[in-house]
Amino acid sequence: MNPVSPLFEKIDSSIEKKLDLIESSYVRYAVRAMLACLFLTLGTAIAFAVAMKGDEMVHGLGKFLYAFMFSWSLVMILYMNAELGTSNMLYATVGVFRKKMTVAKALKLLFTCVFFNLVGGIIFAFFVSLTGPFQNLAPDNYMYAGIAAKLAKPTLQILAEAMFANIVVNTSVIVSLRMKDDAGKVPAIIFIIFIFAFLGYEHVIANFPAFSLAFFASGGNIPGMDVAHIVHNLVFAFIGNYIGGGLVIGLVYAWLNSSKSKYVD
Repeated sequence: MNPVSPLFEKIDSSIEKKLDLIESSYVRYAVRAMLACLFLTLGTAIAFAVAMKGDEMVHGLGKFLYAFMFSWSLVMILYMNAELGTSNMLYATVGVFRKKMTVAKALKLLFTCVFFNLVGGIIFAFFVSLTGPFQNLAPDNYMYAGIAAKLAKPTLQILAEAMFANIVVNTSVIVSLRMKDDAGKVPAIIFIIFIFAFLGYEHVIANFPAFSLAFFASGGNIPGMDVAHIVHNLVFAFIGNYIGGGLVIGLVYAWLNSSKSKYVD
């Protein structure tokens, strides 16, 4: 008999809750997925707003401020029990590996979540774009420059950055599951997420509100902001995110914890 992993008991419990909700109340599951991008939109908005102000004062300060403020997004998502597509890449993969769900149910869970993350990202970004900080922005501001840089990245760079981004996100998720004290959990999440935010790595769900907010605020007047560049980024960010979160973290740790050794998580 394999030793019981306390971590994977929690992951199994989360998988069971997700499946129960999506099967018993699809609409409620969809709303939880949309709420994830409410919190991501707010985190993205404050991150860009603070970064734009910071860069006006000291060149380069904006990047640091952006990463720190954006990191609060995952704190809100985890504590408000919203459904995030990139963490569900881990849950879906682990669920299939540990025979807690079928491949069909895993795909339903993952793609429902990602679709309604997108819907939420567009809707909430539109309304945030109507608020004061995003009116009459200078053409060369931090947000527009950052989005243009994202859209100009080549395929291999997007894949590599997306892989590491979701390694970071799902490491943060696992760390939060293992920690009991909120006073330690919150700063741990913030400083782990800071890694990918500061390095500018690609996170497909975070790009939903980021691209939408920049589009609505600028009227689409950003270099490279067209359907082809946006779809290119999102498709390869999704693939890279799945490799990092679903395979490197999810599948590898599920396999490690299927051992008969006492060394489990």
